[in-house]
Amino acid sequence: MTGSTTDTGPEAGSAQGAPLRVALIGYGLAGSVFHAPLIAATEGLALDTIVTSNPERQEQARAEFPRVRFAAAPDDLWARADELDLVVIASPNKTHVPLATAALKAGLPVVVDKPLAGTAAEARELAALADERGLLLSVFQNRRWDNDFLTVRKLLAEGELGDVMRFESRFERWRPQPKGGWRESGDPAEIGGLLYDLGSHVVDQALVLFGPAASVYAEADVRRPGAASDDDTFIAITHTSGVRSHLYVSATTAQLGPRFRVLGSRAGYVKYGLDPQEATLREGGRPGTSAEWGVEPESLWGRVGSGESPLTGGGRPEPTLPGAYPAYYAAVAAALRDGGPNPVTALEAAAALDVLEAARRSARENTVVAL
Repeated sequence: MTGSTTDTGPEAGSAQGAPLRVALIGYGLAGSVFHAPLIAATEGLALDTIVTSNPERQEQARAEFPRVRFAAAPDDLWARADELDLVVIASPNKTHVPLATAALKAGLPVVVDKPLAGTAAEARELAALADERGLLLSVFQNRRWDNDFLTVRKLLAEGELGDVMRFESRFERWRPQPKGGWRESGDPAEIGGLLYDLGSHVVDQALVLFGPAASVYAEADVRRPGAASDDDTFIAITHTSGVRSHLYVSATTAQLGPRFRVLGSRAGYVKYGLDPQEATLREGGRPGTSAEWGVEPESLWGRVGSGESPLTGGGRPEPTLPGAYPAYYAAVAAALRDGGPNPVTALEAAAALDVLEAARRSARENTVVAL
């Protein structure tokens, strides 16, 4: 079973009841905004070491986590693997596979930020290595705990929409000027572009909701002057369940569409706006400091109904469930400590990468790709 949580690994040697010691590789956007605060807020986890050689990032981290240790390079961690219980990889995409491989070979459980790898084959090789070593390998797909996604899952579980026929998901931004950096690099080795960045989220969500993909069609364009990687991409998935998912990721959308539009045989659900947790984390908010974590105002609730647009008052307001990013690391801690389920397995990530690879081929060859 991928991501085994048996008693192998350094956690078995740590003091019973002591927090699991976590090393975080990378302190850029992913590391500083998402992983470090969420790890530190999770009962049973302790942020022990941050790997960054950047003095400014070290200073930034020390200001919030004064007891944290620093390492200049990942190799420093493997030399003292017996002092750690979990490694979290939040470094650039091209480093995910080699670092996860090294961590697993050092006997350490691993969390890897999405995308786990550049190819599904690499993801499955990592899954096999984790199984062989009896170690947890989990993928940080935090958007499974977005407020709107949790609400969609609730509506589907309760049958409010009937049989879903079409699922539309948009992760759109208006960023007419490229920011540069590896995420927007045209070098395939960097695994950049929106297909693998935001596409990793929307594809994962679609597969969680509606099951495996039977075929994929995609359009990927480079729209902005000076951009080197796809910045306006559409993915159409036909699921084996019969549902069709239409997924949009873009940095060039002057007028943003609904985050979700889910159309069923009884009703539809339309939701605008983004989950508030990322913005809260960026602004310095932390889980556990407020009972309102992940809660959005009623004015942003989506609507459920039929026959009339929600923009003209159609349907009824549907309370949005609170977002719950802390639930991911709570599940990781439970998996390591108690043998609980892996919240996001490497094989689930590999299935999403199958779709992303098919989408890249579809866009390049202007064809539908069967899976």
